[in-house]
Amino acid sequence: MEKIKIGIIICDRYHTCAGGKCLRSLRNLEGAFEMYRGKEVELAGFTSCGGCPGGNIEYAPEEMQKNGVTHVHFATGFLVGYPPCPYMEQLEKFINEKYGMTVVYGTHPVPQKYYLTHSRMGTWNSPFFEKTIQATVTDEETRLNYD
Repeated sequence: MEKIKIGIIICDRYHTCAGGKCLRSLRNLEGAFEMYRGKEVELAGFTSCGGCPGGNIEYAPEEMQKNGVTHVHFATGFLVGYPPCPYMEQLEKFINEKYGMTVVYGTHPVPQKYYLTHSRMGTWNSPFFEKTIQATVTDEETRLNYD
């Protein structure tokens, strides 16, 4: 079975987060982690971005790479925090170019309460968000389980 080592980078606004929703969704292969069904997945790195504009992005992926990480997930908080991270595209490009790592948007499913608020506000009404939010929107029952 193919083994993939992943790293998770959370928005620094949530630097005290214990990672409960991310770890549960990784264990259950829900949200953005559903892409790993049929594969063995290991969490090999977890850190914050370091605060705007993502100062830790310059160094954290290198440490993760030393531990075998090939896929870096920007935690769902990047997408559902208000406002969503305005630097995501730049951070992804940097990680791709400098480290050759795959960047995945999201971790756990979007909680229903965030889904409703952002849907009403039109936060995700752009080609960028339509693409990046897709794996974490899931179905209403799953979203309610992450409220």
